[in-house]
Amino acid sequence: MRHSLRVRVGPVGFRIGSDWRAPIDALAALYAGYPVPDVADVTVRLSATRPWRRWVRPAVAIGGDFMLPDAAPLPLRHGLLAAEMAMNLQVALGHRRHLLLHAAAVERDGRCVILTGESGAGKSTLATLLMARGWRFMGDEFVLIDPATGTASPFPRAISLKNESVAHVARAMPDARLGPLLSDTPKGTIRHLAPDARAIAAMDVPAAPALLLFPRFGAARDVRGVDRGEAFVRLTQASTNYTMLGEAGFDALARLVTDVPAVAIDYPDGDTGVALVEELACAR
Repeated sequence: MRHSLRVRVGPVGFRIGSDWRAPIDALAALYAGYPVPDVADVTVRLSATRPWRRWVRPAVAIGGDFMLPDAAPLPLRHGLLAAEMAMNLQVALGHRRHLLLHAAAVERDGRCVILTGESGAGKSTLATLLMARGWRFMGDEFVLIDPATGTASPFPRAISLKNESVAHVARAMPDARLGPLLSDTPKGTIRHLAPDARAIAAMDVPAAPALLLFPRFGAARDVRGVDRGEAFVRLTQASTNYTMLGEAGFDALARLVTDVPAVAIDYPDGDTGVALVEELACAR
Protein backbone atom coordinates (compact mmCIF):
# COMPACT_ATOMS: atom_id res chain seq x y z
CA MET A 1 0.00 0.00 0.00
CA ARG A 2 1.08 3.61 -0.50
CA HIS A 3 1.84 4.36 3.17
CA SER A 4 2.88 1.94 5.91
CA LEU A 5 4.10 1.61 9.47
CA ARG A 6 5.52 -1.27 11.51
CA VAL A 7 5.12 -1.43 15.27
CA ARG A 8 5.28 -4.11 17.96
CA VAL A 9 2.81 -4.19 20.85
CA GLY A 10 3.71 -6.86 23.41
CA PRO A 11 4.31 -10.14 21.55
CA VAL A 12 2.55 -9.03 18.35
CA GLY A 13 4.30 -7.27 15.47
CA PHE A 14 2.06 -5.27 13.13
CA ARG A 15 2.51 -3.99 9.61
CA ILE A 16 -0.14 -1.38 8.85
CA GLY A 17 -0.67 -0.25 5.26
CA SER A 18 -2.96 2.56 4.15
CA ASP A 19 -4.13 4.25 0.98
CA TRP A 20 -3.84 7.55 2.89
CA ARG A 21 -1.00 9.14 4.83
CA ALA A 22 -3.16 10.68 7.59
CA PRO A 23 -3.97 7.45 9.52
CA ILE A 24 -0.32 6.35 9.35
CA ASP A 25 0.89 9.73 10.63
CA ALA A 26 -1.62 9.57 13.49
CA LEU A 27 -0.49 6.05 14.40
CA ALA A 28 3.18 7.04 14.22
CA ALA A 29 2.59 9.89 16.67
CA LEU A 30 0.57 7.72 19.04
CA TYR A 31 3.01 4.79 18.96
CA ALA A 32 6.23 6.81 19.09
CA GLY A 33 8.72 4.97 21.31
CA TYR A 34 7.33 1.50 20.60
CA PRO A 35 9.72 -1.11 19.16
CA VAL A 36 9.72 -1.91 15.44
CA PRO A 37 9.51 -5.64 14.63
CA ASP A 38 12.03 -7.17 12.24
CA VAL A 39 9.22 -9.29 10.80
CA ALA A 40 5.56 -8.50 11.34
CA ASP A 41 3.23 -11.20 12.65
CA VAL A 42 0.09 -9.69 11.14
CA THR A 43 -0.82 -7.25 8.40
CA VAL A 44 -3.47 -4.52 8.60
CA ARG A 45 -4.88 -2.79 5.51
CA LEU A 46 -6.80 0.47 5.37
CA SER A 47 -8.06 0.72 1.82
CA ALA A 48 -10.55 2.75 -0.17
CA THR A 49 -13.88 1.03 -0.75
CA ARG A 50 -13.61 2.10 -4.42
CA PRO A 51 -10.60 3.62 -6.23
CA TRP A 52 -12.31 6.99 -6.52
CA ARG A 53 -13.19 6.94 -2.80
CA ARG A 54 -9.56 7.78 -2.05
CA TRP A 55 -10.42 11.37 -2.97
CA VAL A 56 -14.22 11.77 -3.14
CA ARG A 57 -15.97 11.21 0.21
CA PRO A 58 -13.08 8.94 1.26
CA ALA A 59 -14.19 5.83 3.14
CA VAL A 60 -11.81 3.47 4.92
CA ALA A 61 -12.41 -0.28 4.62
CA ILE A 62 -10.86 -2.35 7.42
CA GLY A 63 -8.87 -5.37 6.26
CA GLY A 64 -5.79 -7.48 6.76
CA ASP A 65 -4.89 -11.11 7.26
CA PHE A 66 -8.31 -11.63 8.83
CA MET A 67 -11.46 -9.81 7.80
CA LEU A 68 -15.13 -9.49 8.70
CA PRO A 69 -17.05 -9.33 5.41
CA ASP A 70 -19.85 -7.23 6.90
CA ALA A 71 -17.60 -4.65 8.60
CA ALA A 72 -18.84 -1.17 7.68
CA PRO A 73 -16.27 1.32 6.36
CA LEU A 74 -15.45 4.45 8.35
CA PRO A 75 -14.95 8.00 7.08
CA LEU A 76 -11.34 9.06 6.66
CA ARG A 77 -11.61 11.47 9.60
CA HIS A 78 -11.96 8.31 11.73
CA GLY A 79 -8.96 6.63 10.07
CA LEU A 80 -7.10 6.24 13.38
CA LEU A 81 -10.09 4.43 14.87
CA ALA A 82 -10.25 2.21 11.78
CA ALA A 83 -6.57 1.32 12.23
CA GLU A 84 -7.03 0.46 15.91
CA MET A 85 -10.10 -1.65 15.16
CA ALA A 86 -8.22 -3.49 12.41
CA MET A 87 -5.23 -4.16 14.69
CA ASN A 88 -7.53 -5.57 17.37
CA LEU A 89 -9.36 -7.68 14.80
CA GLN A 90 -6.15 -9.36 13.63
CA VAL A 91 -5.25 -10.31 17.20
CA ALA A 92 -8.78 -11.44 18.11
CA LEU A 93 -9.11 -13.73 15.09
CA GLY A 94 -5.53 -14.85 14.54
CA HIS A 95 -3.55 -15.00 17.79
CA ARG A 96 -3.05 -18.51 19.16
CA ARG A 97 -0.03 -18.28 21.47
CA HIS A 98 -2.10 -17.05 24.42
CA LEU A 99 -5.60 -17.29 25.80
CA LEU A 100 -7.10 -13.90 24.94
CA LEU A 101 -9.38 -12.15 27.40
CA HIS A 102 -11.16 -8.95 26.45
CA ALA A 103 -10.00 -7.10 29.54
CA ALA A 104 -7.72 -4.45 31.01
CA ALA A 105 -4.84 -5.17 33.37
CA VAL A 106 -2.51 -3.25 35.65
CA GLU A 107 0.46 -4.52 37.66
CA ARG A 108 2.21 -3.69 40.92
CA ASP A 109 4.99 -5.69 42.60
CA GLY A 110 4.81 -8.39 39.94
CA ARG A 111 1.11 -9.08 40.55
CA CYS A 112 -1.60 -7.97 38.16
CA VAL A 113 -5.25 -7.09 38.51
CA ILE A 114 -7.43 -8.11 35.57
CA LEU A 115 -10.56 -6.04 34.92
CA THR A 116 -13.13 -7.44 32.54
CA GLY A 117 -16.72 -6.67 31.70
CA GLU A 118 -19.08 -5.47 29.01
CA SER A 119 -18.45 -2.34 26.99
CA GLY A 120 -19.12 0.69 29.20
CA ALA A 121 -18.08 -1.06 32.42
CA GLY A 122 -15.22 1.41 32.74
CA LYS A 123 -12.26 -0.94 32.59
CA SER A 124 -10.19 1.29 30.28
CA THR A 125 -10.79 4.37 32.42
CA LEU A 126 -9.98 2.52 35.64
CA ALA A 127 -6.78 1.06 34.20
CA THR A 128 -5.72 4.51 32.96
CA LEU A 129 -6.42 6.21 36.28
CA LEU A 130 -4.50 3.45 38.08
CA MET A 131 -1.59 4.03 35.70
CA ALA A 132 -1.68 7.69 36.77
CA ARG A 133 -1.32 6.50 40.38
CA GLY A 134 1.83 4.47 39.67
CA TRP A 135 0.49 1.11 38.54
CA ARG A 136 2.07 -0.40 35.43
CA PHE A 137 -0.41 -0.39 32.58
CA MET A 138 -0.52 -3.76 30.79
CA GLY A 139 -3.40 -3.21 28.39
CA ASP A 140 -7.05 -2.28 28.05
CA GLU A 141 -8.15 -4.37 25.08
CA PHE A 142 -6.68 -7.84 25.59
CA VAL A 143 -5.04 -9.66 28.47
CA LEU A 144 -2.87 -12.50 27.17
CA ILE A 145 -2.73 -15.55 29.45
CA ASP A 146 0.16 -17.94 28.81
CA PRO A 147 -1.35 -21.47 28.74
CA ALA A 148 1.93 -23.00 29.99
CA THR A 149 2.68 -20.70 32.94
CA GLY A 150 -0.61 -18.96 33.71
CA THR A 151 1.09 -15.56 33.67
CA ALA A 152 -0.37 -12.50 31.97
CA SER A 153 1.63 -10.93 29.13
CA PRO A 154 1.23 -7.20 28.43
CA PHE A 155 -0.47 -5.86 25.34
CA PRO A 156 -0.19 -2.10 25.99
CA ARG A 157 -1.76 -0.69 22.85
CA ALA A 158 -3.03 2.88 22.75
CA ILE A 159 -5.84 3.35 25.27
CA SER A 160 -9.27 4.05 23.82
CA LEU A 161 -11.06 6.62 25.98
CA LYS A 162 -14.73 7.24 25.33
CA ASN A 163 -17.12 10.10 25.99
CA GLU A 164 -16.96 11.48 29.57
CA SER A 165 -13.77 9.58 30.36
CA VAL A 166 -11.82 11.69 27.83
CA ALA A 167 -12.06 14.85 29.94
CA HIS A 168 -11.71 12.95 33.22
CA VAL A 169 -8.42 11.34 32.21
CA ALA A 170 -7.12 14.56 30.63
CA ARG A 171 -7.56 16.28 33.99
CA ALA A 172 -5.88 13.43 35.86
CA MET A 173 -2.98 13.20 33.38
CA PRO A 174 -2.33 16.69 31.98
CA ASP A 175 1.03 15.64 30.46
CA ALA A 176 -0.31 12.55 28.71
CA ARG A 177 0.20 12.08 24.96
CA LEU A 178 -3.24 12.12 23.35
CA GLY A 179 -4.39 11.44 19.82
CA PRO A 180 -6.94 13.55 17.94
CA LEU A 181 -10.46 13.92 19.28
CA LEU A 182 -12.77 11.74 17.17
CA SER A 183 -16.39 12.82 17.41
CA ASP A 184 -19.53 11.17 16.04
CA THR A 185 -17.99 7.69 15.86
CA PRO A 186 -20.18 4.57 16.24
CA LYS A 187 -19.10 4.56 19.92
CA GLY A 188 -19.50 8.28 20.53
CA THR A 189 -16.56 10.58 21.16
CA ILE A 190 -13.21 8.77 21.29
CA ARG A 191 -9.68 9.91 22.04
CA HIS A 192 -6.66 7.62 22.20
CA LEU A 193 -4.01 7.98 24.86
CA ALA A 194 -0.48 6.61 24.65
CA PRO A 195 0.55 4.50 27.68
CA ASP A 196 3.38 5.94 29.73
CA ALA A 197 7.05 5.13 29.11
CA ARG A 198 7.11 2.49 31.86
CA ALA A 199 4.34 0.48 30.19
CA ILE A 200 6.15 0.54 26.86
CA ALA A 201 9.57 -0.31 28.33
CA ALA A 202 8.12 -3.29 30.26
CA MET A 203 5.88 -4.68 27.52
CA ASP A 204 7.87 -7.95 27.53
CA VAL A 205 7.60 -8.44 31.31
CA PRO A 206 4.73 -10.75 32.36
CA ALA A 207 2.97 -10.69 35.72
CA ALA A 208 1.16 -13.21 37.89
CA PRO A 209 -2.64 -12.66 38.04
CA ALA A 210 -3.63 -11.86 41.61
CA LEU A 211 -7.21 -10.60 41.30
CA LEU A 212 -10.06 -10.85 38.80
CA LEU A 213 -12.40 -7.87 38.89
CA PHE A 214 -15.75 -7.48 37.16
CA PRO A 215 -16.43 -3.71 37.37
CA ARG A 216 -19.72 -1.93 36.67
CA PHE A 217 -19.77 1.83 36.32
CA GLY A 218 -22.68 4.04 37.33
CA ALA A 219 -24.08 2.16 40.33
CA ALA A 220 -23.73 2.72 44.07
CA ARG A 221 -20.52 1.41 45.65
CA ASP A 222 -20.75 -2.33 46.21
CA VAL A 223 -18.45 -5.35 46.43
CA ARG A 224 -19.53 -8.95 45.85
CA GLY A 225 -17.62 -12.18 45.62
CA VAL A 226 -17.92 -14.17 42.38
CA ASP A 227 -17.75 -17.95 42.60
CA ARG A 228 -15.50 -19.99 40.33
CA GLY A 229 -18.29 -21.32 38.13
CA GLU A 230 -19.68 -17.88 37.39
CA ALA A 231 -16.20 -16.44 36.83
CA PHE A 232 -15.40 -19.27 34.40
CA VAL A 233 -18.55 -18.67 32.34
CA ARG A 234 -18.01 -14.90 32.27
CA LEU A 235 -14.43 -15.33 31.09
CA THR A 236 -15.38 -17.78 28.33
CA GLN A 237 -17.69 -15.03 27.07
CA ALA A 238 -14.84 -12.50 27.31
CA SER A 239 -12.41 -14.64 25.32
CA THR A 240 -12.13 -14.46 21.54
CA ASN A 241 -10.11 -17.66 21.13
CA TYR A 242 -11.12 -19.92 24.04
CA THR A 243 -12.88 -22.38 21.75
CA MET A 244 -10.12 -22.36 19.14
CA LEU A 245 -7.47 -23.25 21.75
CA GLY A 246 -9.42 -26.35 22.74
CA GLU A 247 -8.08 -28.23 25.77
CA ALA A 248 -5.24 -25.73 26.30
CA GLY A 249 -7.77 -22.91 26.57
CA PHE A 250 -9.94 -24.85 29.02
CA ASP A 251 -6.97 -25.72 31.22
CA ALA A 252 -5.65 -22.14 31.21
CA LEU A 253 -9.02 -20.69 32.15
CA ALA A 254 -9.73 -23.35 34.77
CA ARG A 255 -6.38 -22.67 36.43
CA LEU A 256 -7.00 -18.93 36.36
CA VAL A 257 -10.37 -19.07 38.13
CA THR A 258 -9.09 -21.71 40.58
CA ASP A 259 -5.96 -19.80 41.60
CA VAL A 260 -7.20 -16.20 41.43
CA PRO A 261 -10.04 -14.75 43.54
CA ALA A 262 -12.84 -13.01 41.60
CA VAL A 263 -14.81 -10.00 42.79
CA ALA A 264 -17.56 -7.87 41.23
CA ILE A 265 -17.53 -4.16 42.04
CA ASP A 266 -20.02 -1.37 41.40
CA TYR A 267 -18.81 2.22 41.52
CA PRO A 268 -20.44 5.59 40.80
CA ASP A 269 -17.34 7.50 39.63
CA GLY A 270 -13.69 7.03 38.72
CA ASP A 271 -12.25 8.05 42.08
CA THR A 272 -14.42 5.53 43.91
CA GLY A 273 -13.52 2.83 41.41
CA VAL A 274 -9.78 3.43 41.76
CA ALA A 275 -10.04 3.40 45.56
CA LEU A 276 -11.95 0.11 45.44
CA VAL A 277 -9.39 -1.54 43.16
CA GLU A 278 -6.49 -0.45 45.35
CA GLU A 279 -8.30 -1.52 48.52
CA LEU A 280 -9.06 -4.98 47.15
CA ALA A 281 -5.58 -5.42 45.68
CA CYS A 282 -3.92 -4.56 48.98
CA ALA A 283 -6.10 -7.10 50.77
CA ARG A 284 -4.81 -9.98 48.63
